[in-house]
Amino acid sequence: MTDVSGLSQLGKNVEQPQSPEQAILEKVPSGNQGTDFVVRFTAPEFTSLCPMTGQPDFAHIVIDYIPDAFLVESKSLKLYLHSFRNHGAFHEDCTIEIAKTLVALLQPKWLRIGAYWYPRGGIPIDVFWQTGEAPAGVWLPDQGVQPYRGRG
Repeated sequence: MTDVSGLSQLGKNVEQPQSPEQAILEKVPSGNQGTDFVVRFTAPEFTSLCPMTGQPDFAHIVIDYIPDAFLVESKSLKLYLHSFRNHGAFHEDCTIEIAKTLVALLQPKWLRIGAYWYPRGGIPIDVFWQTGEAPAGVWLPDQGVQPYRGRG
């Protein structure tokens, strides 16, 4: 069984963090270290704020990673992602901040993020980033998010 004794949020009633800086991302040891496998998190209702207007921005975010020694604890990731609801930043900055924060925490073998932002000003913005090439032989499914087509 995975040791969860050091976790501060799992199984507890915790306040929603008001910013990514206040959020506490936690990790647990991987019970399958030495085996390459992909973990996928999908956040289809991600929200943040435009830093210029304060208006809400919406995205469908897909995070894939190949763990090494650690897994991200999913409740802490949920709270971290929700903390962007009051955070003003451009689409690109939110996306890269999430990815780099996870890489710093987990030191995964590989990580990619696809952030499919809904149109603002009539233009959808999609942001993609990954740490490098994925290890050979790992099945990497398509992220499954269709390009924005509007009413066409």
